[in-house]
Amino acid sequence: MLKRHGHEAVLAVLVVGALFILSLQSDRFLTLDNLLNQSRLMAEVALVALPMTFVIISGGIDLSVGSTMGLCAILVGVLWQSAGLPLPAAIALSLLAGLACGLFNGLLIIRFGMPPLIATLGTLALYRGLAEGISQARSVRGYPEWFARLGQGDSWGLPSQVWLVLLMLAICGIVLGLTRWGRTIYAIGSSETAARFAGLPVDATKYAIYAATGLASAMAAIVFVSRVSTTRSDMGTGLELDAITAVVLGGTSIFGGRGTILGTALGLILVQTLENGLSLAGVKGDGTVVLIGLVLIVTLLVGALMDRRLRA
Repeated sequence: MLKRHGHEAVLAVLVVGALFILSLQSDRFLTLDNLLNQSRLMAEVALVALPMTFVIISGGIDLSVGSTMGLCAILVGVLWQSAGLPLPAAIALSLLAGLACGLFNGLLIIRFGMPPLIATLGTLALYRGLAEGISQARSVRGYPEWFARLGQGDSWGLPSQVWLVLLMLAICGIVLGLTRWGRTIYAIGSSETAARFAGLPVDATKYAIYAATGLASAMAAIVFVSRVSTTRSDMGTGLELDAITAVVLGGTSIFGGRGTILGTALGLILVQTLENGLSLAGVKGDGTVVLIGLVLIVTLLVGALMDRRLRA
């Protein structure tokens, strides 16, 4: 049990320490308004990082999530404003587009045997190019008030999108930790060849996790458009790095076979805490990036040392 949760314990200590130290730097940091606002800003990355945990545990990677988000965001606006579809229909088609993007990634990786890094690097450029071509450098504004409530409103004391994140957190945690399908993902990441010899549904599982990541990127796009009340083709730029940082910081092995949803959640909280707290303390953006990089390296080193000691 200690071996399994040692990294999460280190992260929890870091989160508590960061909250304490940063609260001394600014009296605005631990205010309720600031904490709720940060949970709102973290939602899009969280929606993508949770299923990304499945992908990385399986030994894969998805670099196209930011571009998928940008493509789905622009589709919502274009289908609604230019094509004249009702906004709910535009949202539904955008979600299907995200699902299709994820399935296409899976097709390249599973059917054609492309390495996930290369396949999703290619689709990163493809989906971003499609988004820019569809948008023609135009933004879409003027969304109805009911749509804005998803990204700007509150429900039962929390930002509306936070409830969506909590629901996904619960689903992902249960699926990965308590189901046979979750154990299959771990088995694939540990040894895909052994998983195939054991008769596990390797291909179907990999298709499902890439499809889930594409769908989550589309959900993040809808939440983001609702929050900022506009649509641009460059939405989601850099999202893949934020999501992967949170997942790896949370203890998921980039080589596959190890990781938890709890770790990813703590990684998300730590990154958002550092970004917000350092900003309020007057630290410039490049300094924040450097510090987050150092925290990532130190956390991974500590986790590796603990694993080595526990194996001894």
